[in-house]
Amino acid sequence: MADSAVRSPASDISRLLDRGVGLAFPIIAAFAISGLVLLAIGENPFEIFHLMAVEAFAGERRIAATLSAATPLIFTGVATAICFRSGVFNVGVDGAFVLGGIAAAFAGFTLSPSLGVLLPFLCLTFAMLVGAFWLFIPGYLLARLEVDEVVSTLMLNFVAAGIAGYLVNGPLLSPLAGNNMTPLVDAAAELPRLLPPSTLHAGFLVGLAVLAGYAIWSRRTAMGFEGELVGLNRRFVRAIGISVPRVIIVIMIASGIVGGLGGGSHALGQLHRFSEGFSPGYGFTGMAVALLARNSAIGILFGAVLFGALASAGTTVQLFSDIPLDLVNIIEGTVMIFAVVEVARLRWRRRRTA
Repeated sequence: MADSAVRSPASDISRLLDRGVGLAFPIIAAFAISGLVLLAIGENPFEIFHLMAVEAFAGERRIAATLSAATPLIFTGVATAICFRSGVFNVGVDGAFVLGGIAAAFAGFTLSPSLGVLLPFLCLTFAMLVGAFWLFIPGYLLARLEVDEVVSTLMLNFVAAGIAGYLVNGPLLSPLAGNNMTPLVDAAAELPRLLPPSTLHAGFLVGLAVLAGYAIWSRRTAMGFEGELVGLNRRFVRAIGISVPRVIIVIMIASGIVGGLGGGSHALGQLHRFSEGFSPGYGFTGMAVALLARNSAIGILFGAVLFGALASAGTTVQLFSDIPLDLVNIIEGTVMIFAVVEVARLRWRRRRTA
């Protein structure tokens, strides 16, 4: 009967609860383990976690700092999720982020400021093109030559870092700086600040737009549906006539576009230039965000804000206590480990019920 094909409200509630548990479990486990570490060194975990929450969310200035720290992770989380949901384990988003950043900065101090409001759009477009090309390379190698994407994208991260390092210390080195940075972009190329004097900038709004686009793409478009099918069962996809190589190349290009856009937004909105150390591992933290979110748009937003809160509060907590900043790394790493465990549990359960 037709009615039997319609999901009942109870099944929808069960699915939402399951997703909520999946999001909460890695976080609870991470804070529990971190609490044990704090107890072992003689600290009160409740006081430390309360201090972190206050420093991350108590007041407009602190919330702005948290959202500012979360902005790059929205982009890298989406860029990673695009591939993960299609069964492609892309770890090269950091490379696209870095090269997108240097591309946007180059355009920002090279193009004429007479372009006015068009200048930031052109800079971001250049960043997206560079990011798209960068991840097209491993996408093509995987789709056409079956080169393992983990190896190729990981190695390309080092290549991207080398290219950026050469450029920022060579042809693009600012004549006014000692080393390791480009000239400042023109003021017309900068993304405006949302809550000055905080560092929260319009890139956050761009990130939210990317999140909304990702949600629509993944659930409402043919390519998003094909990508999910490729991730679930490639043999079935081939049997119904969908080109797996085409889908893989397209999703890798899409991932590069988002990663490059994130780097461009960071360069134009946060730093107003490119400097060495531009990405302290935003691409890899984006992997944790995507895993924690199980590739869902709302989960990516939640995960990015969580990691942004840890980043913004961690430094301040270190000033007011004897807790080293490594505590944040412990929490982030533990969240990632348990997020992977949760994903593996779900896949095992699906295989059992299939």
